[in-house]
Amino acid sequence: MSGATLPPLKTRKLGRTNVRVTELGLGTAPLGELFDKIEDDEAAAIIGAAWDGGVRYFDTSPWYGRGLAEHSLGRALYRKPRDQYIISTKIGRVLRRPLGPDAIKDQWLGGLEFQTVFDYGYDGVMRSFEDSLQRLGINRVDLLLIHDLDPWDHNPATLNAYFTQLKTSGWKALAELREGGGIGAGFNSMGSIPRFLDLFDMDFFLLAMRYTLLEQDVLESEFPRCEERGVGIIVGGGYNSGILATGAVPGAMYNYAPAGPEILERVKKIEAVCARHKVPLPAAALQFPLGHPIVASIIPGAIARVQVEKNVAAFRHSIPADLWAELKHDKLIRSDAPTPA
Repeated sequence: MSGATLPPLKTRKLGRTNVRVTELGLGTAPLGELFDKIEDDEAAAIIGAAWDGGVRYFDTSPWYGRGLAEHSLGRALYRKPRDQYIISTKIGRVLRRPLGPDAIKDQWLGGLEFQTVFDYGYDGVMRSFEDSLQRLGINRVDLLLIHDLDPWDHNPATLNAYFTQLKTSGWKALAELREGGGIGAGFNSMGSIPRFLDLFDMDFFLLAMRYTLLEQDVLESEFPRCEERGVGIIVGGGYNSGILATGAVPGAMYNYAPAGPEILERVKKIEAVCARHKVPLPAAALQFPLGHPIVASIIPGAIARVQVEKNVAAFRHSIPADLWAELKHDKLIRSDAPTPA
Protein backbone atom coordinates (compact mmCIF):
# COMPACT_ATOMS: atom_id res chain seq x y z
CA MET A 1 0.00 0.00 0.00
CA SER A 2 3.11 2.17 -0.37
CA GLY A 3 2.78 3.62 3.12
CA ALA A 4 -0.42 5.56 2.40
CA THR A 5 -3.19 5.67 4.97
CA LEU A 6 -6.53 4.79 3.40
CA PRO A 7 -9.88 6.15 4.62
CA PRO A 8 -11.71 4.00 7.19
CA LEU A 9 -13.59 1.10 5.66
CA LYS A 10 -17.38 0.97 5.55
CA THR A 11 -19.08 0.07 8.82
CA ARG A 12 -22.11 -2.01 9.71
CA LYS A 13 -24.26 -1.98 12.83
CA LEU A 14 -23.60 -5.15 14.82
CA GLY A 15 -26.77 -7.02 15.71
CA ARG A 16 -28.72 -5.60 18.64
CA THR A 17 -25.88 -3.30 19.74
CA ASN A 18 -25.48 0.37 18.90
CA VAL A 19 -21.91 -0.35 17.82
CA ARG A 20 -20.78 -0.01 14.22
CA VAL A 21 -17.76 -2.11 13.19
CA THR A 22 -15.70 -1.88 10.01
CA GLU A 23 -16.60 -4.66 7.59
CA LEU A 24 -12.98 -5.84 7.77
CA GLY A 25 -11.50 -6.12 11.24
CA LEU A 26 -8.28 -7.54 12.68
CA GLY A 27 -8.24 -10.69 14.79
CA THR A 28 -5.31 -10.78 17.20
CA ALA A 29 -5.01 -14.49 18.09
CA PRO A 30 -1.78 -14.76 16.03
CA LEU A 31 -0.31 -11.92 18.09
CA GLY A 32 -0.51 -14.30 21.04
CA GLU A 33 2.17 -16.35 19.25
CA LEU A 34 0.04 -19.31 18.31
CA PHE A 35 2.02 -20.22 15.18
CA ASP A 36 5.20 -18.13 15.32
CA LYS A 37 7.10 -15.89 17.70
CA ILE A 38 6.37 -12.27 16.79
CA GLU A 39 8.69 -9.47 17.80
CA ASP A 40 7.19 -6.36 19.40
CA ASP A 41 7.96 -4.13 16.43
CA GLU A 42 6.34 -6.58 14.01
CA ALA A 43 3.23 -6.83 16.20
CA ALA A 44 3.01 -3.03 16.15
CA ALA A 45 3.53 -3.04 12.37
CA ILE A 46 0.68 -5.55 11.91
CA ILE A 47 -1.75 -3.38 13.85
CA GLY A 48 -0.42 -0.26 12.13
CA ALA A 49 -0.94 -1.81 8.69
CA ALA A 50 -4.53 -2.63 9.59
CA TRP A 51 -5.09 0.97 10.70
CA ASP A 52 -3.46 2.34 7.55
CA GLY A 53 -5.73 0.05 5.50
CA GLY A 54 -8.87 1.52 7.04
CA VAL A 55 -9.55 -1.11 9.71
CA ARG A 56 -11.07 0.32 12.88
CA TYR A 57 -12.31 -2.86 14.58
CA PHE A 58 -9.92 -5.01 16.61
CA ASP A 59 -10.80 -8.25 18.37
CA THR A 60 -8.70 -9.71 21.17
CA SER A 61 -8.86 -11.91 24.26
CA PRO A 62 -6.97 -12.64 27.49
CA TRP A 63 -6.50 -16.16 26.12
CA TYR A 64 -4.42 -15.04 23.13
CA GLY A 65 -0.87 -15.56 24.31
CA ARG A 66 -2.10 -15.48 27.91
CA GLY A 67 -2.42 -11.70 27.84
CA LEU A 68 0.24 -10.91 25.23
CA ALA A 69 -2.17 -9.97 22.42
CA GLU A 70 -4.03 -7.51 24.65
CA HIS A 71 -0.74 -5.88 25.68
CA SER A 72 0.39 -5.61 22.04
CA LEU A 73 -2.93 -4.15 20.91
CA GLY A 74 -3.06 -1.67 23.76
CA ARG A 75 0.45 -0.38 23.06
CA ALA A 76 -0.22 -0.01 19.33
CA LEU A 77 -3.46 1.93 19.80
CA TYR A 78 -2.32 3.96 22.82
CA ARG A 79 -1.99 7.25 20.92
CA LYS A 80 -5.07 6.79 18.71
CA PRO A 81 -8.24 8.75 19.58
CA ARG A 82 -10.42 6.36 21.57
CA ASP A 83 -13.59 7.31 19.71
CA GLN A 84 -12.08 6.26 16.36
CA TYR A 85 -11.84 2.51 16.92
CA ILE A 86 -13.81 -0.41 18.33
CA ILE A 87 -12.35 -3.13 20.56
CA SER A 88 -13.88 -6.43 21.57
CA THR A 89 -12.36 -8.71 24.18
CA LYS A 90 -13.56 -11.75 26.07
CA ILE A 91 -14.26 -13.35 29.42
CA GLY A 92 -14.17 -16.98 30.54
CA ARG A 93 -10.53 -17.37 31.53
CA VAL A 94 -8.67 -15.65 34.35
CA LEU A 95 -4.88 -15.32 34.26
CA ARG A 96 -2.88 -16.07 37.40
CA ARG A 97 0.68 -16.85 38.44
CA PRO A 98 1.61 -20.46 37.62
CA LEU A 99 1.15 -22.87 40.51
CA GLY A 100 3.98 -25.32 39.90
CA PRO A 101 6.46 -25.96 37.07
CA ASP A 102 3.94 -27.85 34.89
CA ALA A 103 1.00 -25.45 35.34
CA ILE A 104 1.22 -24.00 31.82
CA LYS A 105 0.16 -26.63 29.29
CA ASP A 106 -1.54 -25.32 26.16
CA GLN A 107 -1.02 -24.71 22.46
CA TRP A 108 0.68 -21.30 22.55
CA LEU A 109 4.14 -21.37 21.04
CA GLY A 110 5.05 -18.22 22.96
CA GLY A 111 3.01 -15.76 24.97
CA LEU A 112 3.28 -14.64 28.58
CA GLU A 113 4.01 -17.03 31.44
CA PHE A 114 0.61 -17.11 33.13
CA GLN A 115 -1.67 -19.98 34.00
CA THR A 116 -5.21 -19.74 32.63
CA VAL A 117 -8.20 -20.86 34.69
CA PHE A 118 -11.73 -21.15 33.30
CA ASP A 119 -14.21 -19.08 35.30
CA TYR A 120 -17.68 -18.06 34.10
CA GLY A 121 -18.86 -16.86 37.53
CA TYR A 122 -19.58 -13.29 38.63
CA ASP A 123 -16.20 -12.64 40.25
CA GLY A 124 -14.33 -14.34 37.40
CA VAL A 125 -16.10 -12.22 34.79
CA MET A 126 -15.41 -9.02 36.67
CA ARG A 127 -11.76 -9.86 37.29
CA SER A 128 -11.21 -10.85 33.66
CA PHE A 129 -12.83 -7.63 32.45
CA GLU A 130 -10.85 -5.36 34.77
CA ASP A 131 -7.58 -7.14 33.97
CA SER A 132 -8.24 -6.72 30.25
CA LEU A 133 -8.71 -2.97 30.69
CA GLN A 134 -5.33 -2.79 32.42
CA ARG A 135 -3.56 -4.78 29.68
CA LEU A 136 -5.22 -2.73 26.93
CA GLY A 137 -4.60 0.58 28.70
CA ILE A 138 -8.17 1.79 28.22
CA ASN A 139 -11.09 2.29 30.59
CA ARG A 140 -13.82 0.65 28.53
CA VAL A 141 -14.32 -1.90 25.78
CA ASP A 142 -17.07 -1.65 23.19
CA LEU A 143 -17.97 -5.32 22.94
CA LEU A 144 -17.53 -8.15 25.45
CA LEU A 145 -17.77 -11.82 24.55
CA ILE A 146 -18.20 -15.08 26.44
CA HIS A 147 -15.26 -17.11 25.17
CA ASP A 148 -15.04 -20.79 24.19
CA LEU A 149 -18.12 -22.08 25.97
CA ASP A 150 -18.61 -24.84 23.40
CA PRO A 151 -17.71 -28.50 22.71
CA TRP A 152 -14.48 -27.48 20.99
CA ASP A 153 -12.99 -26.76 24.44
CA HIS A 154 -15.01 -28.77 26.98
CA ASN A 155 -16.42 -32.26 27.43
CA PRO A 156 -20.23 -32.43 27.87
CA ALA A 157 -20.23 -32.61 31.68
CA THR A 158 -17.81 -29.70 32.06
CA LEU A 159 -19.66 -27.68 29.42
CA ASN A 160 -22.96 -28.13 31.30
CA ALA A 161 -21.33 -27.10 34.57
CA TYR A 162 -19.90 -23.92 33.05
CA PHE A 163 -23.22 -23.03 31.42
CA THR A 164 -24.85 -23.38 34.84
CA GLN A 165 -22.17 -21.17 36.37
CA LEU A 166 -22.72 -18.54 33.71
CA LYS A 167 -26.51 -18.65 34.02
CA THR A 168 -26.60 -18.48 37.82
CA SER A 169 -23.68 -16.11 38.41
CA GLY A 170 -21.64 -14.76 35.50
CA TRP A 171 -24.52 -13.42 33.44
CA LYS A 172 -25.34 -10.92 36.23
CA ALA A 173 -21.87 -9.42 35.78
CA LEU A 174 -22.26 -9.28 31.99
CA ALA A 175 -25.62 -7.54 32.35
CA GLU A 176 -23.95 -4.92 34.55
CA LEU A 177 -21.11 -4.49 32.03
CA ARG A 178 -23.34 -4.21 28.97
CA GLU A 179 -23.51 -0.41 29.20
CA GLY A 180 -23.61 1.16 25.72
CA GLY A 181 -21.86 -1.71 23.99
CA GLY A 182 -22.97 -5.27 23.55
CA ILE A 183 -22.62 -8.80 24.90
CA GLY A 184 -21.79 -11.70 22.60
CA ALA A 185 -20.27 -15.15 22.58
CA GLY A 186 -17.36 -16.45 20.56
CA PHE A 187 -16.82 -20.11 19.67
CA ASN A 188 -15.88 -22.60 16.96
CA SER A 189 -18.60 -25.26 16.99
CA MET A 190 -21.89 -25.74 15.22
CA GLY A 191 -24.79 -26.18 17.63
CA SER A 192 -23.70 -23.58 20.18
CA ILE A 193 -25.85 -20.72 18.90
CA PRO A 194 -29.24 -22.29 19.81
CA ARG A 195 -28.16 -23.00 23.38
CA PHE A 196 -27.07 -19.40 23.93
CA LEU A 197 -30.24 -18.03 22.34
CA ASP A 198 -32.38 -20.25 24.57
CA LEU A 199 -30.62 -19.18 27.78
CA PHE A 200 -29.45 -15.60 27.34
CA ASP A 201 -30.31 -12.20 25.90
CA MET A 202 -27.56 -12.18 23.28
CA ASP A 203 -26.61 -9.24 21.04
CA PHE A 204 -24.21 -11.00 18.65
CA PHE A 205 -21.94 -14.00 18.07
CA LEU A 206 -18.38 -14.37 16.85
CA LEU A 207 -18.37 -17.58 14.85
CA ALA A 208 -15.03 -19.02 13.73
CA MET A 209 -14.65 -21.25 10.64
CA ARG A 210 -18.37 -22.07 10.27
CA TYR A 211 -19.47 -19.52 7.69
CA THR A 212 -16.94 -19.53 4.87
CA LEU A 213 -16.64 -20.47 1.21
CA LEU A 214 -16.22 -24.04 2.45
CA GLU A 215 -18.83 -24.20 5.23
CA GLN A 216 -22.39 -22.86 5.20
CA ASP A 217 -24.43 -25.35 7.26
CA VAL A 218 -25.35 -22.55 9.68
CA LEU A 219 -27.77 -21.30 7.01
CA GLU A 220 -30.13 -24.20 7.76
CA SER A 221 -31.29 -23.18 11.22
CA GLU A 222 -28.71 -21.22 13.25
CA PHE A 223 -28.51 -18.05 11.15
CA PRO A 224 -32.31 -17.93 10.65
CA ARG A 225 -32.76 -18.01 14.44
CA CYS A 226 -30.26 -15.16 14.81
CA GLU A 227 -32.02 -13.17 12.10
CA GLU A 228 -35.38 -13.57 13.85
CA ARG A 229 -33.90 -12.13 17.06
CA GLY A 230 -31.85 -9.37 15.39
CA VAL A 231 -28.63 -11.00 16.58
CA GLY A 232 -25.53 -10.11 14.54
CA ILE A 233 -22.54 -12.18 13.45
CA ILE A 234 -18.81 -11.51 13.30
CA VAL A 235 -16.99 -14.07 11.16
CA GLY A 236 -13.66 -15.40 12.37
CA GLY A 237 -11.53 -18.01 10.66
CA GLY A 238 -12.68 -16.91 7.22
CA TYR A 239 -9.77 -18.77 5.63
CA ASN A 240 -10.64 -21.99 7.51
CA SER A 241 -7.22 -21.66 9.22
CA GLY A 242 -5.29 -21.34 5.99
CA ILE A 243 -6.42 -23.13 2.85
CA LEU A 244 -8.63 -20.30 1.55
CA ALA A 245 -5.63 -17.98 1.76
CA THR A 246 -2.95 -20.30 0.39
CA GLY A 247 -5.09 -22.29 -2.04
CA ALA A 248 -4.86 -26.06 -2.47
CA VAL A 249 -1.08 -26.28 -2.04
CA PRO A 250 0.73 -29.24 -0.45
CA GLY A 251 0.37 -29.06 3.31
CA ALA A 252 -2.54 -26.61 3.20
CA MET A 253 -4.34 -26.40 6.53
CA TYR A 254 -8.09 -26.79 6.96
CA ASN A 255 -9.53 -26.10 10.41
CA TYR A 256 -6.12 -26.54 12.07
CA ALA A 257 -5.34 -29.90 10.43
CA PRO A 258 -3.87 -30.86 7.05
CA ALA A 259 -6.59 -30.65 4.40
CA GLY A 260 -7.88 -33.97 3.09
CA PRO A 261 -8.26 -34.91 -0.59
CA GLU A 262 -11.94 -33.91 -0.77
CA ILE A 263 -11.33 -30.40 0.59
CA LEU A 264 -8.24 -29.95 -1.60
CA GLU A 265 -10.25 -30.87 -4.69
CA ARG A 266 -13.09 -28.54 -3.80
CA VAL A 267 -10.71 -25.63 -3.21
CA LYS A 268 -9.04 -26.31 -6.57
CA LYS A 269 -12.43 -25.98 -8.25
CA ILE A 270 -13.16 -22.72 -6.39
CA GLU A 271 -9.73 -21.42 -7.39
CA ALA A 272 -10.47 -22.23 -11.04
CA VAL A 273 -13.70 -20.23 -10.94
CA CYS A 274 -11.90 -17.32 -9.29
CA ALA A 275 -9.16 -17.43 -11.92
CA ARG A 276 -11.72 -17.26 -14.74
CA HIS A 277 -13.09 -14.05 -13.21
CA LYS A 278 -9.63 -12.66 -12.38
CA VAL A 279 -10.38 -12.66 -8.65
CA PRO A 280 -7.82 -13.82 -6.06
CA LEU A 281 -9.13 -16.67 -3.89
CA PRO A 282 -8.54 -14.66 -0.66
CA ALA A 283 -10.72 -11.84 -2.03
CA ALA A 284 -13.63 -14.22 -2.53
CA ALA A 285 -13.05 -15.79 0.89
CA LEU A 286 -13.03 -12.46 2.73
CA GLN A 287 -15.98 -10.93 0.89
CA PHE A 288 -18.35 -13.89 0.66
CA PRO A 289 -19.56 -13.88 4.31
CA LEU A 290 -20.49 -10.18 4.09
CA GLY A 291 -23.23 -11.12 1.62
CA HIS A 292 -25.37 -12.26 4.54
CA PRO A 293 -27.37 -9.41 6.08
CA ILE A 294 -26.64 -10.38 9.70
CA VAL A 295 -22.86 -10.53 9.18
CA ALA A 296 -21.24 -7.23 10.22
CA SER A 297 -17.51 -7.96 9.96
CA ILE A 298 -14.87 -10.54 9.11
CA ILE A 299 -11.67 -10.49 11.19
CA PRO A 300 -8.67 -12.33 9.71
CA GLY A 301 -5.50 -12.40 11.76
CA ALA A 302 -1.91 -12.08 10.56
CA ILE A 303 1.64 -12.89 11.61
CA ALA A 304 3.28 -10.25 9.40
CA ARG A 305 2.52 -6.76 8.13
CA VAL A 306 2.53 -7.94 4.51
CA GLN A 307 -0.32 -10.37 5.29
CA VAL A 308 -2.45 -7.50 6.58
CA GLU A 309 -1.72 -5.47 3.46
CA LYS A 310 -2.72 -8.43 1.28
CA ASN A 311 -5.93 -8.90 3.26
CA VAL A 312 -6.86 -5.23 2.85
CA ALA A 313 -6.17 -5.39 -0.88
CA ALA A 314 -8.19 -8.60 -1.21
CA PHE A 315 -11.10 -7.12 0.71
CA ARG A 316 -11.14 -4.06 -1.53
CA HIS A 317 -10.85 -6.12 -4.75
CA SER A 318 -13.89 -5.81 -7.03
CA ILE A 319 -15.78 -9.09 -7.56
CA PRO A 320 -18.33 -9.55 -10.37
CA ALA A 321 -21.71 -11.07 -9.51
CA ASP A 322 -21.06 -13.74 -12.14
CA LEU A 323 -18.41 -15.32 -9.92
CA TRP A 324 -20.94 -16.05 -7.18
CA ALA A 325 -23.45 -17.30 -9.75
CA GLU A 326 -20.91 -19.73 -11.17
CA LEU A 327 -19.95 -21.02 -7.72
CA LYS A 328 -23.63 -21.74 -7.07
CA HIS A 329 -24.16 -23.30 -10.50
CA ASP A 330 -21.21 -25.64 -9.89
CA LYS A 331 -22.53 -26.45 -6.38
CA LEU A 332 -19.37 -25.11 -4.78
CA ILE A 333 -21.40 -22.91 -2.42
CA ARG A 334 -24.98 -23.39 -1.28
CA SER A 335 -27.70 -22.13 -3.60
CA ASP A 336 -29.39 -20.32 -0.68
CA ALA A 337 -26.24 -18.47 0.40
CA PRO A 338 -26.70 -14.70 0.13
CA THR A 339 -23.85 -13.20 -1.87
CA PRO A 340 -22.37 -9.69 -1.94
CA ALA A 341 -23.99 -7.17 -4.24
